[in-house]
Amino acid sequence: MTERLDLFAAAPALMKSWQQASIALSQAASLEPRLVELVKIRASQINGCANCINLHATEAREHGEAQQRIDLLPAWREAPCYTERERAALGWTEAMTRLSEGRGHASAYEALKTQFTEEERVKLTMLINIINDWNRITVGFGLWADPAAIKAAVKAMA
Repeated sequence: MTERLDLFAAAPALMKSWQQASIALSQAASLEPRLVELVKIRASQINGCANCINLHATEAREHGEAQQRIDLLPAWREAPCYTERERAALGWTEAMTRLSEGRGHASAYEALKTQFTEEERVKLTMLINIINDWNRITVGFGLWADPAAIKAAVKAMA
């Protein structure tokens, strides 16, 4: 992938604000780290964002996620290794990521309600929005960064 533009050089204040906001919202979500990474990977797979798949698969493994479960995400409905809570989150992730493809989100929301509190539903939805936004920025501008470089940049902002 060839970077089309250095976003942080072109609009430093805006990108710094976006990065800080997305980090703060992600931290405030306070859901299980492995679940968060599975959601981020699945949305990134749907959106074709290699950078984010790479980053979040790395982070998932760092949180103790099994490689097999990462590998099986595209077929999560058929794979027996996901909990009902994870299935509800993945179904909601797909519904929110594919909004333009139809109105299948009603059944996904019903499954979500059985596994997540109202507050958790809001937190999960915000996480899905954040990763979808990053996917669009990253794919749109052809960005690629090593996960270690991303972590270093985030740490430097803290």
